[in-house]
Amino acid sequence: MDLPRIFTIRESSHRIHNPLTADKLAALGASLHLAAGTRALDLASGSGELLCTWARDHGIMGTGVDISTVFTRRAQARAAELSVADRVEFVHGDAAGHVADQPVDLAACVGATWIGDGVAGTIELLDRSLRPGGLMLIGHPFWRRTPPDEETAKACHATSIAEFVLLPELIEQFQELGYDVVEMMLADQDSWDRYAAAQWLNLRRWLDQNPDDELAPEVREELNTEPVQYTRYGREYLSWGVFALMKR
Repeated sequence: MDLPRIFTIRESSHRIHNPLTADKLAALGASLHLAAGTRALDLASGSGELLCTWARDHGIMGTGVDISTVFTRRAQARAAELSVADRVEFVHGDAAGHVADQPVDLAACVGATWIGDGVAGTIELLDRSLRPGGLMLIGHPFWRRTPPDEETAKACHATSIAEFVLLPELIEQFQELGYDVVEMMLADQDSWDRYAAAQWLNLRRWLDQNPDDELAPEVREELNTEPVQYTRYGREYLSWGVFALMKR
């Protein structure tokens, strides 16, 4: 049970596996006014930057679960680096279906709503771990502007135009599911650039070091096509945000 190698190659230098910069992640943590001792569960926790930096900056504690062995090891190393390994732990496992042993104050899935087959299922999954009155974080894409056709949507790595909605419609979806949106942190084009463009250097360096690897043709094809596709389509049409929710 692991992520395909292409994911860890593509984001080998990333501490944050979504289009939030470190400053935006820190600003989000500050905006939530987290009390020391807040218990958190982070599903699809990646390299652990959210839990580790918020443990350092706000004194939270908690558990991250991720399917990637590579990212889980990085998260554990990051916890040690920031001297918070006594407060946060990272578990290699399938976040889909994972429920905390005891209710938590903060339940998060920041950028991997596929674990619940979409927004509604991920919210239902997180709610199973969240104490009454707790805070939920959902990271999810939305259209900056609606693509003109299905070809453009697929160039943005969406299955169809219908997979995502505009920001006001996403807020309405949260409300219709019975949640108040109490805070949000949105990607902008610069933070998208920092996330996407950094992948290209990772791909190129990996190719230079592994020219005979069986995955090299796939990596080469991605490096050939992704910079143009991103700048022509993804950067113009797709956005992303983290939304803080509280159940009504």
